[in-house]
Amino acid sequence: MNQSGISGNLIEEQGVIRENGKTIFFAWDSSNSPTDAQTGITKGIGGLSDLPFDGDFLTICQPVSSSSEQPGGNPEGQTGRRGFFKAALVVITGGIAVLAPMAAGLMVLIDPLRRKTGAGGAIKVTTLEALPDDGLPRRFPVIASKTDAWNKFKESPIGAVYLRRTSDGKVEALNVVCPHAGCFVDFVADDKRFHCPCHKSSFEMDGTIADPKSPSPRALDSLTVKVDAEGAVWVAFQNFQAGRRDKVPIA
Repeated sequence: MNQSGISGNLIEEQGVIRENGKTIFFAWDSSNSPTDAQTGITKGIGGLSDLPFDGDFLTICQPVSSSSEQPGGNPEGQTGRRGFFKAALVVITGGIAVLAPMAAGLMVLIDPLRRKTGAGGAIKVTTLEALPDDGLPRRFPVIASKTDAWNKFKESPIGAVYLRRTSDGKVEALNVVCPHAGCFVDFVADDKRFHCPCHKSSFEMDGTIADPKSPSPRALDSLTVKVDAEGAVWVAFQNFQAGRRDKVPIA
């Protein structure tokens, strides 16, 4: 706030300066007369006296306490720090309020990925009546309810097996997947062997490697078979990782 000429012609300008929480009045006089200038300021600003004077610039150094100040003083730095911490607290609280529901939603989204997927358990593949007892393997699809991370598909193909009845009346099951690179093998009745069309691996009817030069690291993967009282053939179907010497199930 600046005012001009409040007391005669001596005091040409006066105003208020606020610095570090203090209110300071000032006045400028062009007459260079300390007595006249001080008299004019005293009359115009409210009875303050003993004003230091230096040339053309007068400063009234007596501070006027503002209504917001407390006894003993309250440095502006402390107020600034309190304001900073309050603002930081608001930001942190707001961030937590936003991130908490986001984290909960993310957990709901990825929860299915933590569950084991697949058909699980033994699956009915065929019946003894549909499997000739000539000792040759026959290929059957494996149909089951398929479950992935988010969906369940009823009665979908999940793989295939070769079944054959042995001379002692048992049933053997082999996974059709070649352990080398995951291709489906074919049974060639002329030479009574399984052949992989991808990389030329060959296997005997019982699944063992027929040619030592075959690139497959292991024999065809055998599966557990059970025939129930009604003659249904149940297979504990499982896929295994390709390219390994040992059988590692695929979860």
